[in-house]
Amino acid sequence: MNTATTVNQADNLLDLKMVAKAYRLEAKEFLAVRDVNLCIKPGEFVCLLGPSGCGKSTLLRIIAGLNSATSGTVSYHGLPLKGVNPYTTIVFQTFALYPWLTVQENVEIALKARGVPTAERSQRALKLIDIVGLDGFESAYPRELSGGMRQKVGFARAMAVEPELLCLDEPFSALDVLSAEALRGELMELWLNKKIPTKAILMVTHNIEEAVFMADRIVIMGKDPGHIVTEIAVTLRHPRHHKDTAFQNLVDKVYAAVAGQSKPKEEALGTQPGQPGVTRPLPHSQLNALAGLLEKLVDEGGRVDLYRMGRDLVLELDDLLPIVEAGDLLGFTTVQEGDLLLTPLGRAYADASILARTLAGYCLDLRNAPARR
Repeated sequence: MNTATTVNQADNLLDLKMVAKAYRLEAKEFLAVRDVNLCIKPGEFVCLLGPSGCGKSTLLRIIAGLNSATSGTVSYHGLPLKGVNPYTTIVFQTFALYPWLTVQENVEIALKARGVPTAERSQRALKLIDIVGLDGFESAYPRELSGGMRQKVGFARAMAVEPELLCLDEPFSALDVLSAEALRGELMELWLNKKIPTKAILMVTHNIEEAVFMADRIVIMGKDPGHIVTEIAVTLRHPRHHKDTAFQNLVDKVYAAVAGQSKPKEEALGTQPGQPGVTRPLPHSQLNALAGLLEKLVDEGGRVDLYRMGRDLVLELDDLLPIVEAGDLLGFTTVQEGDLLLTPLGRAYADASILARTLAGYCLDLRNAPARR
């Protein structure tokens, strides 16, 4: 049994075991991630998915060796990782190009850092520039390129050193919708057709549809502190289509896992005379956004799929979840199996006059003020 376990671990590119990362802010210690167990196998495209502040980017930096774990072990090919991981590169959400260098020079600089001879640098850079679809732009400067083209240069530079594990930190979030969609499709074409020298891809995202469109496995994270909630295998065949029923069902399943279930409400007044109840700060969400959400729920008959709600309101996960959490904490809504349900209190707030809503908002702000301090 022990022998089999050793073999399986050796087959993994990456293993994280009980990894935690803490930062000291002034006199306090902030725990970014805790007890994270994760493995990446060759041939996998894995997405780390979760709301902002759950430690996704922190984990990516630990894996690349840019940050060290406070506790736990990080192994690559079964060996403990020490310092920067030479088999990994990261593409960040910002383009991170040198503005005074041309496209070719930006790609070559990664090879120069590895000590690759000049002639070979030029040959490999030109080949990668062609692969990512920028043939003819070798002498262009970043300011002369669109956002999508600049990010392609970032991909080419990351792949120039032929990483076994390509790490992507929300690489499409700085692009407009159409550019992001096009670049996703191009990356998947390169990956599926094995046109890039990479054994596995690990991508950080908070876009659920993006994760379902691209990944073989989705690792869902929660926060306070960052931890892994669950993993969902994506068995859909490529190419995947957003309007397919199976695709939408899986997106709905992931939404349900990210949003979770409404927890039983704690007794607000305490159990003994004079004892304060449990206090919790409200999420960073505007009351007018919550009011709009409640009105949408009323129009939908009091129950709506979270996935459809986010799509109809054109809200990203990081925008939708705080509103949903605020509604849940206030008792206006509940979450069940990926659906958002309107409570009688929520309906009363949605039907209230502007003055009544304003007074309720003022009272909520006063109640929440001590928690913010």
